Amino acid sequence: MAQKIEIKEEWKAQLGVDSPPWIYEVTTTSIRAFARGVGYTDPVYYDIDAARAAGYRNLPAPPCYLGTPVFIPGKSDDTFSGPLNAGIDFLQFGLINILDGGTEVEYFDTICAGDTLTAVSRLIGLDVRESKALSQMLILSFEMEYKDQSSKVVMISRGQAILY
Repeated sequence: MAQKIEIKEEWKAQLGVDSPPWIYEVTTTSIRAFARGVGYTDPVYYDIDAARAAGYRNLPAPPCYLGTPVFIPGKSDDTFSGPLNAGIDFLQFGLINILDGGTEVEYFDTICAGDTLTAVSRLIGLDVRESKALSQMLILSFEMEYKDQSSKVVMISRGQAILY
């Protein structure tokens, strides 16, 4: 448990720095698998004719599904499949416990099978907060921007990691 957390200058220097871009592929197979896995039964996630009849150009990506990050051996993170060394090394903060502080998403367009998304993430906030149960906590806020194959921003996600 942390007693006193001081935000260091080298941590602040990471604020607003973009990660290398990374590709996410959106396929009919991955949309169907995700929809099935979370229990969606709407035919638009499974049947291309039903999706087109509903006004989509192909199977639409279900809420919060953004495709599959392209894994490239030696260039991808083994856990998250994004670019190597692109994320924050949580151990540098000296705090060994981590909690997901939640994620919110903002859509700007429909994502469909056949789309190729390019994602860039950045650290957008560092904050120290007190907790009665955990003492001090370091809250890291992230933003991830997704652009489609025409370079149009289709979604932005924002989330927090709580280190203690």
